[in-house]
Amino acid sequence: MNIITRRSALLTGAAAIGAAALPKFALSAIPIGNATPPKLPIESGATLRVLRPTKFLDPDEVIFRANIAKFTEQFKVPVRVDFVGWEDLRPQVGVAANTGAGPDIVVAWPDDPHLFSDKLVELSDIAEYLGQKYGGWYYLAEKYGKKWGTNNWIAIPMGGSGGPAVYRKKWVQEAGFDTFPTDPADFLKLCQNLKKNGHPAGFALGNAVGDANAFAQNLLWSHGGFLVDEDNKVAINSKETIEALKYAKELYPTFIPGTISWNDASNNKAFFAEEIGLTQNGVSIYFAFKNDPKYAAQAADTDHAPMPLGVSKTRAEQALILNAMVFKHTKYPNAAKEFIRFMMEQEQYEPWLAGCLGYWAQPLKAYAQSAVWTSDPKIAAYRDTCGLQYWNGFKGPISQASGAATADYVLVQMFAAVASGQATAEDAVKEAERRAKRFYR
Repeated sequence: MNIITRRSALLTGAAAIGAAALPKFALSAIPIGNATPPKLPIESGATLRVLRPTKFLDPDEVIFRANIAKFTEQFKVPVRVDFVGWEDLRPQVGVAANTGAGPDIVVAWPDDPHLFSDKLVELSDIAEYLGQKYGGWYYLAEKYGKKWGTNNWIAIPMGGSGGPAVYRKKWVQEAGFDTFPTDPADFLKLCQNLKKNGHPAGFALGNAVGDANAFAQNLLWSHGGFLVDEDNKVAINSKETIEALKYAKELYPTFIPGTISWNDASNNKAFFAEEIGLTQNGVSIYFAFKNDPKYAAQAADTDHAPMPLGVSKTRAEQALILNAMVFKHTKYPNAAKEFIRFMMEQEQYEPWLAGCLGYWAQPLKAYAQSAVWTSDPKIAAYRDTCGLQYWNGFKGPISQASGAATADYVLVQMFAAVASGQATAEDAVKEAERRAKRFYR
Protein backbone atom coordinates (compact mmCIF):
# COMPACT_ATOMS: atom_id res chain seq x y z
CA MET A 1 0.00 0.00 0.00
CA ASN A 2 3.02 2.29 0.12
CA ILE A 3 2.50 4.13 -3.14
CA ILE A 4 5.45 6.44 -3.85
CA THR A 5 4.55 9.52 -5.84
CA ARG A 6 7.02 11.71 -7.67
CA ARG A 7 6.73 14.24 -4.86
CA SER A 8 7.37 11.66 -2.12
CA ALA A 9 10.30 10.25 -4.10
CA LEU A 10 11.81 13.73 -4.18
CA LEU A 11 11.20 14.07 -0.46
CA THR A 12 12.84 10.71 0.22
CA GLY A 13 16.02 11.97 -1.36
CA ALA A 14 15.70 15.24 0.46
CA ALA A 15 15.44 13.48 3.82
CA ALA A 16 18.59 11.55 3.03
CA ILE A 17 20.72 14.55 2.10
CA GLY A 18 19.30 17.22 4.41
CA ALA A 19 16.56 19.75 4.76
CA ALA A 20 18.10 22.23 2.32
CA ALA A 21 17.04 20.04 -0.63
CA LEU A 22 13.36 19.90 0.32
CA PRO A 23 11.02 21.22 -2.39
CA LYS A 24 9.54 24.57 -1.45
CA PHE A 25 6.05 24.24 -0.02
CA ALA A 26 3.60 27.13 -0.28
CA LEU A 27 2.27 27.63 3.23
CA SER A 28 -1.40 28.50 3.62
CA ALA A 29 -2.67 31.77 5.07
CA ILE A 30 -3.81 30.23 8.33
CA PRO A 31 -4.74 32.45 11.30
CA ILE A 32 -1.76 32.79 13.63
CA GLY A 33 -1.93 34.44 17.04
CA ASN A 34 0.72 36.32 18.96
CA ALA A 35 2.57 33.91 21.20
CA THR A 36 6.03 33.77 22.73
CA PRO A 37 7.58 30.31 22.81
CA PRO A 38 8.84 29.11 26.19
CA LYS A 39 12.55 29.47 26.86
CA LEU A 40 14.05 26.02 26.59
CA PRO A 41 17.86 26.23 26.59
CA ILE A 42 19.03 23.02 24.99
CA GLU A 43 21.35 20.93 27.12
CA SER A 44 25.00 20.67 26.10
CA GLY A 45 25.72 17.55 24.06
CA ALA A 46 22.03 16.73 23.64
CA THR A 47 20.96 13.83 21.47
CA LEU A 48 17.46 12.42 21.09
CA ARG A 49 15.87 9.11 20.28
CA VAL A 50 12.27 9.12 19.00
CA LEU A 51 9.97 6.10 18.75
CA ARG A 52 6.78 6.26 16.69
CA PRO A 53 4.43 4.01 14.67
CA THR A 54 5.33 3.02 11.16
CA LYS A 55 3.81 4.84 8.20
CA PHE A 56 0.76 3.87 6.20
CA LEU A 57 1.67 6.50 3.62
CA ASP A 58 5.20 7.15 2.38
CA PRO A 59 5.08 10.94 2.88
CA ASP A 60 4.34 10.38 6.58
CA GLU A 61 7.81 8.97 7.14
CA VAL A 62 9.57 10.91 4.40
CA ILE A 63 8.45 14.37 5.54
CA PHE A 64 8.78 13.45 9.22
CA ARG A 65 12.42 12.50 8.60
CA ALA A 66 13.00 15.65 6.54
CA ASN A 67 11.68 17.76 9.42
CA ILE A 68 14.03 15.94 11.79
CA ALA A 69 16.90 16.83 9.48
CA LYS A 70 15.83 20.49 9.68
CA PHE A 71 15.72 20.30 13.47
CA THR A 72 19.20 18.80 13.65
CA GLU A 73 20.56 21.42 11.27
CA GLN A 74 19.04 24.29 13.25
CA PHE A 75 19.67 23.09 16.82
CA LYS A 76 22.71 20.83 16.30
CA VAL A 77 20.93 17.98 18.10
CA PRO A 78 21.31 14.56 16.45
CA VAL A 79 17.99 12.66 16.41
CA ARG A 80 17.47 8.94 15.84
CA VAL A 81 13.93 7.91 14.91
CA ASP A 82 12.65 4.34 14.96
CA PHE A 83 9.41 3.38 13.20
CA VAL A 84 7.75 0.25 14.63
CA GLY A 85 4.66 -1.77 13.75
CA TRP A 86 1.35 -0.55 15.14
CA GLU A 87 0.72 -3.63 17.29
CA ASP A 88 4.36 -3.62 18.48
CA LEU A 89 4.44 -0.01 19.63
CA ARG A 90 2.55 -0.27 22.93
CA PRO A 91 4.69 -3.16 24.30
CA GLN A 92 7.85 -1.16 23.53
CA VAL A 93 6.39 1.89 25.28
CA GLY A 94 5.70 -0.29 28.32
CA VAL A 95 9.28 -1.55 28.40
CA ALA A 96 10.66 2.00 28.24
CA ALA A 97 8.33 3.16 31.01
CA ASN A 98 9.00 0.24 33.32
CA THR A 99 12.78 0.10 32.85
CA GLY A 100 13.40 3.85 32.83
CA ALA A 101 15.50 3.53 29.70
CA GLY A 102 15.09 3.80 25.95
CA PRO A 103 13.60 6.54 23.77
CA ASP A 104 13.41 10.11 25.04
CA ILE A 105 10.24 10.85 23.06
CA VAL A 106 7.52 8.37 22.15
CA VAL A 107 4.81 9.28 19.67
CA ALA A 108 2.25 6.68 20.65
CA TRP A 109 -1.47 5.97 20.87
CA PRO A 110 -4.09 8.15 22.57
CA ASP A 111 -4.27 6.41 25.95
CA ASP A 112 -0.58 5.58 26.32
CA PRO A 113 0.46 8.73 28.21
CA HIS A 114 -2.32 8.03 30.71
CA LEU A 115 -0.88 4.58 31.37
CA PHE A 116 2.42 6.10 32.49
CA SER A 117 1.54 9.65 33.51
CA ASP A 118 3.77 9.59 36.61
CA LYS A 119 6.79 8.84 34.42
CA LEU A 120 6.34 11.73 32.00
CA VAL A 121 7.67 15.28 31.74
CA GLU A 122 4.88 17.86 31.95
CA LEU A 123 4.39 19.65 28.62
CA SER A 124 1.97 22.42 29.60
CA ASP A 125 4.36 25.21 28.59
CA ILE A 126 4.62 24.16 24.96
CA ALA A 127 0.94 23.10 24.79
CA GLU A 128 -0.23 26.51 25.96
CA TYR A 129 2.13 28.28 23.56
CA LEU A 130 0.97 26.19 20.57
CA GLY A 131 -2.68 26.63 21.49
CA GLN A 132 -2.30 30.39 21.75
CA LYS A 133 -0.49 30.62 18.43
CA TYR A 134 -2.61 28.22 16.38
CA GLY A 135 -6.20 28.93 17.39
CA GLY A 136 -6.58 26.53 20.29
CA TRP A 137 -6.80 22.75 20.54
CA TYR A 138 -9.59 20.55 19.26
CA TYR A 139 -11.85 18.74 21.76
CA LEU A 140 -10.20 15.31 21.59
CA ALA A 141 -6.70 16.79 21.59
CA GLU A 142 -7.39 18.38 24.97
CA LYS A 143 -9.03 15.21 26.25
CA TYR A 144 -6.02 13.06 25.42
CA GLY A 145 -3.30 15.65 25.99
CA LYS A 146 -4.25 16.61 29.55
CA LYS A 147 -4.20 14.41 32.61
CA TRP A 148 -7.89 13.87 33.38
CA GLY A 149 -9.41 16.41 35.74
CA THR A 150 -6.45 18.76 35.50
CA ASN A 151 -5.03 21.42 33.19
CA ASN A 152 -1.67 19.64 33.13
CA TRP A 153 -0.58 18.49 29.69
CA ILE A 154 1.23 15.15 29.77
CA ALA A 155 1.34 14.73 25.98
CA ILE A 156 1.14 16.76 22.80
CA PRO A 157 -1.30 15.32 20.23
CA MET A 158 0.31 15.54 16.80
CA GLY A 159 -2.64 14.38 14.74
CA GLY A 160 -5.65 12.11 14.57
CA SER A 161 -6.46 9.39 12.06
CA GLY A 162 -10.21 9.34 11.47
CA GLY A 163 -12.35 6.32 10.70
CA PRO A 164 -15.29 7.24 8.48
CA ALA A 165 -16.78 4.80 5.99
CA VAL A 166 -14.77 4.29 2.79
CA TYR A 167 -16.85 3.01 -0.10
CA ARG A 168 -17.16 2.57 -3.86
CA LYS A 169 -19.89 4.96 -5.02
CA LYS A 170 -21.08 2.92 -7.99
CA TRP A 171 -21.49 -0.25 -5.95
CA VAL A 172 -23.35 1.58 -3.18
CA GLN A 173 -25.71 3.05 -5.78
CA GLU A 174 -26.23 -0.38 -7.32
CA ALA A 175 -27.11 -1.59 -3.83
CA GLY A 176 -29.98 0.90 -3.77
CA PHE A 177 -28.53 3.93 -1.99
CA ASP A 178 -27.94 7.29 -3.66
CA THR A 179 -26.58 8.73 -0.40
CA PHE A 180 -24.68 6.92 2.31
CA PRO A 181 -27.02 5.82 5.13
CA THR A 182 -26.73 7.23 8.65
CA ASP A 183 -29.19 4.82 10.28
CA PRO A 184 -27.95 1.36 11.40
CA ALA A 185 -30.99 -0.40 9.87
CA ASP A 186 -30.31 1.16 6.45
CA PHE A 187 -26.59 0.45 6.85
CA LEU A 188 -27.39 -3.24 7.44
CA LYS A 189 -29.57 -3.29 4.32
CA LEU A 190 -26.76 -1.66 2.32
CA CYS A 191 -24.28 -4.30 3.48
CA GLN A 192 -26.72 -7.11 2.68
CA ASN A 193 -27.23 -5.77 -0.84
CA LEU A 194 -23.50 -5.27 -1.37
CA LYS A 195 -22.91 -8.91 -0.42
CA LYS A 196 -25.69 -10.06 -2.74
CA ASN A 197 -24.11 -8.08 -5.60
CA GLY A 198 -20.64 -9.57 -5.04
CA HIS A 199 -19.08 -6.51 -3.38
CA PRO A 200 -19.20 -7.36 0.35
CA ALA A 201 -18.27 -5.09 3.21
CA GLY A 202 -15.24 -5.77 5.39
CA PHE A 203 -14.65 -4.45 8.92
CA ALA A 204 -11.82 -5.54 11.21
CA LEU A 205 -12.72 -7.73 14.18
CA GLY A 206 -9.20 -8.91 14.96
CA ASN A 207 -6.75 -7.26 17.35
CA ALA A 208 -6.18 -4.21 15.14
CA VAL A 209 -5.15 -1.08 17.06
CA GLY A 210 -6.94 1.39 14.82
CA ASP A 211 -9.55 -0.32 12.68
CA ALA A 212 -10.98 -2.92 15.08
CA ASN A 213 -11.27 -0.54 18.03
CA ALA A 214 -12.89 2.06 15.77
CA PHE A 215 -15.45 -0.41 14.42
CA ALA A 216 -16.35 -1.87 17.82
CA GLN A 217 -16.76 1.59 19.32
CA ASN A 218 -19.01 2.76 16.50
CA LEU A 219 -21.22 -0.28 16.98
CA LEU A 220 -21.47 0.41 20.71
CA TRP A 221 -21.89 4.19 20.65
CA SER A 222 -24.36 4.30 17.76
CA HIS A 223 -26.65 2.07 19.82
CA GLY A 224 -26.28 4.21 22.95
CA GLY A 225 -23.94 1.90 24.86
CA PHE A 226 -20.75 2.81 26.73
CA LEU A 227 -18.04 0.99 28.65
CA VAL A 228 -18.16 3.04 31.87
CA ASP A 229 -20.40 5.79 33.21
CA GLU A 230 -19.54 9.30 34.42
CA ASP A 231 -18.74 7.92 37.89
CA ASN A 232 -16.13 5.57 36.39
CA LYS A 233 -18.26 2.50 37.06
CA VAL A 234 -18.28 -0.31 34.50
CA ALA A 235 -21.60 0.00 32.64
CA ILE A 236 -21.09 -2.20 29.60
CA ASN A 237 -23.77 -4.70 30.66
CA SER A 238 -26.81 -2.82 29.38
CA LYS A 239 -29.73 -3.32 27.04
CA GLU A 240 -28.05 -0.90 24.62
CA THR A 241 -24.95 -3.08 24.45
CA ILE A 242 -27.07 -6.20 23.95
CA GLU A 243 -28.81 -4.49 21.03
CA ALA A 244 -25.45 -3.51 19.54
CA LEU A 245 -24.22 -7.10 19.83
CA LYS A 246 -27.33 -8.54 18.20
CA TYR A 247 -26.93 -6.00 15.40
CA ALA A 248 -23.29 -7.04 14.91
CA LYS A 249 -24.41 -10.67 14.59
CA GLU A 250 -26.79 -9.69 11.78
CA LEU A 251 -24.14 -7.57 10.10
CA TYR A 252 -21.28 -10.07 10.20
CA PRO A 253 -22.60 -12.47 7.48
CA THR A 254 -22.41 -9.58 4.99
CA PHE A 255 -18.63 -9.36 5.43
CA ILE A 256 -15.92 -10.94 3.36
CA PRO A 257 -14.58 -14.04 5.16
CA GLY A 258 -11.59 -13.61 7.46
CA THR A 259 -12.29 -10.28 9.15
CA ILE A 260 -12.17 -11.95 12.56
CA SER A 261 -8.38 -12.09 12.21
CA TRP A 262 -7.75 -8.83 10.32
CA ASN A 263 -5.01 -6.43 11.38
CA ASP A 264 -4.76 -2.74 10.51
CA ALA A 265 -3.50 -3.39 6.99
CA SER A 266 -6.01 -6.08 5.99
CA ASN A 267 -8.93 -3.90 4.94
CA ASN A 268 -6.60 -1.63 2.96
CA LYS A 269 -5.40 -4.61 0.95
CA ALA A 270 -8.89 -6.02 0.43
CA PHE A 271 -10.34 -2.70 -0.72
CA PHE A 272 -7.37 -2.00 -2.95
CA ALA A 273 -7.81 -5.44 -4.57
CA GLU A 274 -11.56 -4.70 -5.08
CA GLU A 275 -12.50 -7.67 -2.89
CA ILE A 276 -14.72 -5.40 -0.78
CA GLY A 277 -16.79 -2.32 -1.56
CA LEU A 278 -17.11 -0.84 1.92
CA THR A 279 -14.93 -0.53 5.02
CA GLN A 280 -13.92 1.94 7.72
CA ASN A 281 -10.48 3.50 7.47
CA GLY A 282 -8.20 6.49 7.38
CA VAL A 283 -7.43 8.28 4.13
CA SER A 284 -4.69 5.77 3.21
CA ILE A 285 -6.84 3.73 0.79
CA TYR A 286 -7.93 6.76 -1.20
CA PHE A 287 -4.38 8.14 -1.08
CA ALA A 288 -3.03 4.96 -2.65
CA PHE A 289 -5.59 5.07 -5.48
CA LYS A 290 -5.19 8.80 -6.07
CA ASN A 291 -1.41 8.71 -6.33
CA ASP A 292 -1.13 5.89 -8.86
CA PRO A 293 -2.34 6.70 -12.42
CA LYS A 294 -3.22 3.04 -12.95
CA TYR A 295 -6.01 3.42 -10.39
CA ALA A 296 -7.54 6.69 -11.58
CA ALA A 297 -10.93 5.05 -12.13
CA GLN A 298 -10.94 3.55 -8.63
CA ALA A 299 -9.95 6.89 -7.12
CA ALA A 300 -12.80 8.64 -8.93
CA ASP A 301 -15.28 6.06 -7.63
CA THR A 302 -14.07 6.05 -3.98
CA ASP A 303 -15.65 8.34 -1.40
CA HIS A 304 -15.99 8.79 2.37
CA ALA A 305 -18.92 9.38 4.74
CA PRO A 306 -19.60 9.30 8.49
CA MET A 307 -20.34 5.90 9.96
CA PRO A 308 -23.94 5.33 11.12
CA LEU A 309 -25.04 7.74 13.86
CA GLY A 310 -27.85 5.60 15.24
CA VAL A 311 -29.10 7.21 18.45
CA SER A 312 -26.04 9.44 18.72
CA LYS A 313 -26.49 13.17 18.11
CA THR A 314 -22.90 13.50 16.83
CA ARG A 315 -20.61 11.26 14.79
CA ALA A 316 -20.25 8.03 16.76
CA GLU A 317 -16.60 7.68 15.84
CA GLN A 318 -13.30 7.87 17.66
CA ALA A 319 -10.00 9.24 16.39
CA LEU A 320 -6.75 7.37 16.68
CA ILE A 321 -4.71 10.19 18.20
CA LEU A 322 -0.96 10.28 17.67
CA ASN A 323 0.21 11.43 21.12
CA ALA A 324 3.79 12.60 21.79
CA MET A 325 5.21 12.22 25.30
CA VAL A 326 8.59 12.77 26.93
CA PHE A 327 9.84 10.31 29.54
CA LYS A 328 11.43 11.58 32.75
CA HIS A 329 14.39 9.31 32.15
CA THR A 330 15.58 11.57 29.33
CA LYS A 331 18.81 13.44 30.00
CA TYR A 332 17.69 16.20 27.66
CA PRO A 333 14.12 17.31 28.55
CA ASN A 334 14.51 20.79 27.04
CA ALA A 335 15.77 19.39 23.76
CA ALA A 336 12.88 16.93 23.72
CA LYS A 337 10.28 19.63 24.35
CA GLU A 338 11.87 21.90 21.77
CA PHE A 339 11.74 19.05 19.26
CA ILE A 340 7.99 18.61 19.73
CA ARG A 341 7.37 22.37 19.51
CA PHE A 342 9.44 22.57 16.33
CA MET A 343 7.54 19.72 14.67
CA MET A 344 4.19 21.42 15.38
CA GLU A 345 5.16 24.81 13.89
CA GLN A 346 3.59 25.62 10.52
CA GLU A 347 6.84 25.46 8.52
CA GLN A 348 7.18 21.78 9.46
CA TYR A 349 3.66 20.74 10.32
CA GLU A 350 1.71 21.89 7.27
CA PRO A 351 3.91 20.09 4.70
CA TRP A 352 3.47 16.91 6.78
CA LEU A 353 -0.31 17.42 7.04
CA ALA A 354 -0.68 18.15 3.33
CA GLY A 355 1.79 15.52 2.17
CA CYS A 356 -0.25 12.89 4.01
CA LEU A 357 -3.51 14.25 2.54
CA GLY A 358 -4.81 14.78 6.07
CA TYR A 359 -4.20 11.19 7.20
CA TRP A 360 -3.07 12.61 10.55
CA ALA A 361 -5.63 15.43 10.81
CA GLN A 362 -4.59 18.50 12.79
CA PRO A 363 -5.14 18.82 16.57
CA LEU A 364 -4.75 22.63 16.39
CA LYS A 365 -7.71 24.53 14.96
CA ALA A 366 -5.79 27.00 12.79
CA TYR A 367 -4.60 24.17 10.54
CA ALA A 368 -8.23 23.54 9.51
CA GLN A 369 -7.60 26.47 7.15
CA SER A 370 -4.76 24.65 5.40
CA ALA A 371 -5.18 24.46 1.64
CA VAL A 372 -5.09 20.67 1.81
CA TRP A 373 -8.70 20.65 3.02
CA THR A 374 -9.98 22.49 -0.05
CA SER A 375 -7.71 20.60 -2.44
CA ASP A 376 -10.08 17.61 -2.66
CA PRO A 377 -13.70 17.53 -1.41
CA LYS A 378 -13.48 13.77 -0.91
CA ILE A 379 -11.29 14.16 2.17
CA ALA A 380 -13.64 16.59 3.95
CA ALA A 381 -14.83 13.81 6.28
CA TYR A 382 -11.37 13.77 7.88
CA ARG A 383 -10.85 17.48 8.48
CA ASP A 384 -12.30 17.77 11.99
CA THR A 385 -11.28 14.32 13.18
CA CYS A 386 -9.81 15.72 16.41
CA GLY A 387 -13.10 17.48 17.14
CA LEU A 388 -15.10 14.25 17.55
CA GLN A 389 -16.93 13.91 20.87
CA TYR A 390 -16.18 10.30 21.85
CA TRP A 391 -13.07 8.82 23.44
CA ASN A 392 -11.76 5.46 24.64
CA GLY A 393 -13.57 4.62 27.87
CA PHE A 394 -16.46 6.99 27.13
CA LYS A 395 -18.25 8.21 29.35
CA GLY A 396 -15.64 7.81 32.05
CA PRO A 397 -12.27 9.48 32.50
CA ILE A 398 -9.28 8.84 30.29
CA SER A 399 -7.03 6.95 32.64
CA GLN A 400 -4.78 3.97 33.10
CA ALA A 401 -7.92 1.81 33.23
CA SER A 402 -9.37 3.09 29.94
CA GLY A 403 -6.02 2.69 28.24
CA ALA A 404 -5.59 -0.84 29.55
CA ALA A 405 -9.10 -1.89 28.52
CA THR A 406 -8.49 -0.56 25.02
CA ALA A 407 -5.09 -2.23 24.80
CA ASP A 408 -6.68 -5.51 25.94
CA TYR A 409 -9.31 -5.28 23.16
CA VAL A 410 -12.21 -5.77 25.60
CA LEU A 411 -14.82 -4.29 23.23
CA VAL A 412 -13.34 -5.78 20.06
CA GLN A 413 -13.30 -9.32 21.42
CA MET A 414 -16.82 -8.95 22.84
CA PHE A 415 -18.19 -8.06 19.41
CA ALA A 416 -16.05 -10.67 17.63
CA ALA A 417 -17.29 -13.45 19.91
CA VAL A 418 -20.95 -12.68 19.20
CA ALA A 419 -20.55 -11.89 15.49
CA SER A 420 -18.74 -15.17 14.85
CA GLY A 421 -21.20 -17.24 16.92
CA GLN A 422 -18.69 -18.15 19.63
CA ALA A 423 -20.87 -16.61 22.36
CA THR A 424 -24.33 -15.27 22.93
CA ALA A 425 -24.78 -11.53 23.42
CA GLU A 426 -25.62 -12.09 27.08
CA ASP A 427 -22.55 -14.24 27.76
CA ALA A 428 -20.21 -11.97 25.82
CA VAL A 429 -21.29 -8.82 27.65
CA LYS A 430 -20.85 -10.54 31.02
CA GLU A 431 -17.32 -11.56 30.01
CA ALA A 432 -16.55 -8.02 28.83
CA GLU A 433 -17.90 -6.69 32.13
CA ARG A 434 -15.67 -9.10 34.08
CA ARG A 435 -12.60 -8.14 32.07
CA ALA A 436 -13.28 -4.41 32.32
CA LYS A 437 -13.67 -4.63 36.10
CA ARG A 438 -10.11 -5.95 36.33
CA PHE A 439 -8.97 -2.52 35.14
CA TYR A 440 -11.66 -0.34 36.74
CA ARG A 441 -11.20 -1.12 40.43
